[in-house]
Amino acid sequence: MATFDILVLPGDGIGPEVTTEGVRTLEAIGERFEHVFNMTEDVVGGACIDAHGIAIRPETIQAAQDSDAVLFGAVGGPKWDDPSASVRPEQGLLALRSQLDLWGNLRPITAIPALLDASTIKREVLEGTDIMVIRELTSGAYFGEPKERRTDNGLRAAVDTIFYREDEVERVARLGFKLAQERRNKLTSVDKANVLESSRLWREVVHEVRNEFPDVEYEDVLVDAMTMHLIRRPRDFDVVIAGNMFGDIVTDEGSMLIGSMGMLASASLSTPGEEGTALGMYEPIHGSAPDIMGQGIANPLAMILCTAMLLRHSCGLEEEAQAVEQAVAEVIEAGLRSPDLGGDLGTVAMSDEVLARLGR
Repeated sequence: MATFDILVLPGDGIGPEVTTEGVRTLEAIGERFEHVFNMTEDVVGGACIDAHGIAIRPETIQAAQDSDAVLFGAVGGPKWDDPSASVRPEQGLLALRSQLDLWGNLRPITAIPALLDASTIKREVLEGTDIMVIRELTSGAYFGEPKERRTDNGLRAAVDTIFYREDEVERVARLGFKLAQERRNKLTSVDKANVLESSRLWREVVHEVRNEFPDVEYEDVLVDAMTMHLIRRPRDFDVVIAGNMFGDIVTDEGSMLIGSMGMLASASLSTPGEEGTALGMYEPIHGSAPDIMGQGIANPLAMILCTAMLLRHSCGLEEEAQAVEQAVAEVIEAGLRSPDLGGDLGTVAMSDEVLARLGR
């Protein structure tokens, strides 16, 4: 029996709805495999602004640092969507990524045979797609300074800075090459080196790391070309590395390859320890989806797949992770669908189907 401390941050919108199902999944795994998951809940994002006037409290960040993993719902919504506001829900998410040093964001994009027709892209294009995108998460345009509003000759202006140090690029590149060796031995690096100086540094450093992995097939692809290739020939890609902003855009596009954002999980990881596990934050990429909040129709499968990643990367429980993934696969194969996939099963009902296959 193993014991793990998990901080649960439901956040806003449909975050609490899907996070509840993630908690239920971890409880089911605990019962089946005789593990203990000590789960503590706190507020973040808009919910924290309403309660405390800030997007995240220092004690919440400390609790995250003291945990084995963080299960994260989503932040944001129309209530707090004021561009001129000094406090915004997303600041809580960015603070967690930065202060926990969660620099590596893993986003798997795998076409599920039973869901190929849920995508607007032709089945024959999608078949065999299996991509692991590694998005750099703690630098780039989202964290660079200066980041400010200005007045320029009496006109409103704004500045965002893309900033990268070579060590930030190097660790992403090295992780990418190592994962490629464990998969299909191919790495694609996405940048905009024909225009951006930060991308030219990115490419230079990745090429230096490449020399350590001569067995891995490698290519550079400009981000605008990547958005086209991802739709035209997605199965040609194996491991893809990208900076913060480009990785964000590419993976949101990639979610459409499998029919819905409601199917895509992500893991944001710090540097692994000697045992190979790492402090991580696990969140679906679909965001707070305020348009369906409270309707009980949000797809919980991305969050449930987040728990599989949590079990694998932060707890070192591979068998348990595979059990969750197998249960989700069986639900899909059985033809069960939430509304975003063309079905009529609500959030709890979809989760119930997964949990039944986990023996709960």
